[in-house]
Amino acid sequence: MKNADRASVETIRRLNRGYIAAYMEADVGWYRRHLARDFVCIESDGSVQTRAKFLAAASQEPDVAAYRLASVRVRFYGGGAVALVQATGRFTRPDGRRGTSRYTDVYVRKNGSWKVVSAQITRTAGDQAT
Repeated sequence: MKNADRASVETIRRLNRGYIAAYMEADVGWYRRHLARDFVCIESDGSVQTRAKFLAAASQEPDVAAYRLASVRVRFYGGGAVALVQATGRFTRPDGRRGTSRYTDVYVRKNGSWKVVSAQITRTAGDQAT
């Protein structure tokens, strides 16, 4: 892997960690800076959130007390202009119940800056928010 490729992988991994930290801290500012204007999120329940709806939801306290990444895979497409993150996370709810989520985020590089254009989140059976 070339140094530039390693740098791109680390940049996307850092952004992925930032995405999770912003979720846990209800850091809407992080999302405003990193979500594309046409960002769309498909939630575990199948609902679709536009950027505006996602930002409103992101300002609320998360429905989990702890979240840790268990695995992260980063792949690039389009000559390195598109990055796909597929990850698995383990979470603990405030009542102590544990669960697993899997997600895919799509980042696009425009004018030297990475923006999240799409996210899809799946929580395993029995792990849906109540």
